Amino acid sequence: MLGKLARQHDPNVLVGFDHADDAGVYQFAPDAALVQTVDFFTPIVDDPYTFGQIAAANSLSDIYAMGARPLTALALVCFPEKGDLEILERILAGGLSKMMEAGCTIIGGHSIRDDETKFGYSVTGTVNPGRVMKNGGAKVGDRLLLTKALGTGVISTAIKKGVAKQVWIDAVVASMAMLNKAAAEVITNHVGTGALARPAERSSAPNDAIHALTDITGFGLIGHLREMLLASENVSAELRVSRVPLIEGAIECARAGDIPGGLTANREFAECVVDYKEKISDDMKALLFDPQTSGGLLIAVAKDSAAELQKALISGGVNVVEIGNILPHAMPLISVVT
Repeated sequence: MLGKLARQHDPNVLVGFDHADDAGVYQFAPDAALVQTVDFFTPIVDDPYTFGQIAAANSLSDIYAMGARPLTALALVCFPEKGDLEILERILAGGLSKMMEAGCTIIGGHSIRDDETKFGYSVTGTVNPGRVMKNGGAKVGDRLLLTKALGTGVISTAIKKGVAKQVWIDAVVASMAMLNKAAAEVITNHVGTGALARPAERSSAPNDAIHALTDITGFGLIGHLREMLLASENVSAELRVSRVPLIEGAIECARAGDIPGGLTANREFAECVVDYKEKISDDMKALLFDPQTSGGLLIAVAKDSAAELQKALISGGVNVVEIGNILPHAMPLISVVT
């Protein structure tokens, strides 16, 4: 819908909505730019405190995906007029705990009466204009790294149906409440050309080895990879499904038909860009389109630097996995192999 409106031309806008990037970037000084994003949604778990944590982690993720540091946040609250205010207090407390973990200060917000509870944040961060990470820029030969397992959509659907095992619930909550902070810090603290530089060699220059960065959220792995490829030049991608990490219980939920509406919509929209080169199970195909809440970062990194970046991420406590690579442009855009 934004594309149908009159375009604003402001030279200080470094990243707008043209390429479906994760956040907007506005330069206000030679060495400083604001990064802005907003996200809120309905509860996906029963515990109010946990819901608040997940909402905060999800809202912060787009800031990390731009290579930025979160600064401030405004809370967005929709809550029933006759709702239990203790529940709202717990939601806000959960969100605050994650904002404090991120070093992001809540400075206000806005609330409205609504029959259905909704919660999230508008987050503002800062980044050096020369170090903005975008979802475009992937190059032929790049390796694709993913920092979180898939499956939050199908498991959340199973939770709503009351059929999820407790071990699945624990696993999906831990994933959704985990900040992308550690991964982002490793990515933004390693700059250089051709290979990741040592800390003493850091500068304000962008990392020449890391070519594109995005987070996996509502459009699923295929949807966000598609956006990365379209925002880059003359590239396509190959995914290896045997390497794609899954949250415990994800495949069982997909097999049982615990399919969220967003997954179906994602598949109807984006499966046209996918070529299944080998026999892939229907359950695995579905999970490639599973809408993620507070999902991981998808990184396109130069082949020669991929192993070193993986090692640095793992040392930082990030469960990163190489799931594919960037190829010369071809149609369909994404080849899926075992």
